[in-house]
Amino acid sequence: MNRLLPSLTFVAAVAASTIAPLPAQAQGEVNVYTTREPKLIQPLFDLFTKNTGIKVNAIFVEKGMAERVAAEGANSPADIMMAVDIGNVLDGVSRGVTQGVQSEALASAIPANLRDKDGHWFALSLRARLFYVSNERVKDKALTYTDLADPKWKGKICIRSGQHPYNTALIAAYIHHYGTAKAEEWLKGVKANLARKPAGGDREVARDILGGICDVGVANSYYVGLMRGGSNEDQKKWGAAINTIMPTFPGGGTHINISGASVAKNSPNKTNAIKLLEFLVSNEAQAAYAKVNYEYPVRPGALIDPIIAFLGTLKTDQIDLTVIVKNRKQAAELADKVGFDQ
Repeated sequence: MNRLLPSLTFVAAVAASTIAPLPAQAQGEVNVYTTREPKLIQPLFDLFTKNTGIKVNAIFVEKGMAERVAAEGANSPADIMMAVDIGNVLDGVSRGVTQGVQSEALASAIPANLRDKDGHWFALSLRARLFYVSNERVKDKALTYTDLADPKWKGKICIRSGQHPYNTALIAAYIHHYGTAKAEEWLKGVKANLARKPAGGDREVARDILGGICDVGVANSYYVGLMRGGSNEDQKKWGAAINTIMPTFPGGGTHINISGASVAKNSPNKTNAIKLLEFLVSNEAQAAYAKVNYEYPVRPGALIDPIIAFLGTLKTDQIDLTVIVKNRKQAAELADKVGFDQ
């Protein structure tokens, strides 16, 4: 399968950023601060430049992006702040370093529960928190998140740390749907069913299912694409050993998280920033997201990579994503209280 690859110019741009500041103003440019790995976004920026002639200056900020923009103040060159995970996206909003954007193109392309009503943040792509199950030992075709605590799975579940953002977000959603007391009881039940100490990443869940350590695992949807569509032969075997189930919350929705972006409060190139955001939710860019990252498009009807489409139709949990952020601290405290990672 042909893959879109990042250009070497991005590497040069990142290197240059460590020794010289980006231009605060430049005609035909837009400055993006991003926590996303360079290889996952540069193809999209290249498409935007090809279509518009507007140059994208991308700066990879692994941690502390909102703090950096706040410290730069009115002189910040940042036009767009792009991040993975709703908590990271909203960090900039809570610190007051974003601005509201009104755009018909963004409003029509992005469902209301996946964007801020005042235009301070917008989801750009989705990832679902799925169950990986052994294609030899598990015959179930449908499960709920609550089923992870069913004693029939005792000693058969694998998962990464309960304190990882992927899982605190899931726990936070569980708190919203069932309340704190039931969420604590559920976490105790899941812990009792673990086949091993929570550790590693989502791909290691598939690895351990292949190895017979566990039968059911909790992991993100896009890792299926990375394993099955990648070049690593071991990971291809891990991906081939599993089936996937779209677990549900009440109402029949599957828990999702996002990558998203905001326009920075002091954006020197606001018009170009809005143009870039509008492009990123276009049919062309959404298909590119799906092809490069194996993520679900945020735009309804956009093309999905065949590997991910094979997993089935994604019906998302309609929870207000800001609720997940509000419940996250409590979710982390519950994980500690039950000794989930011990």
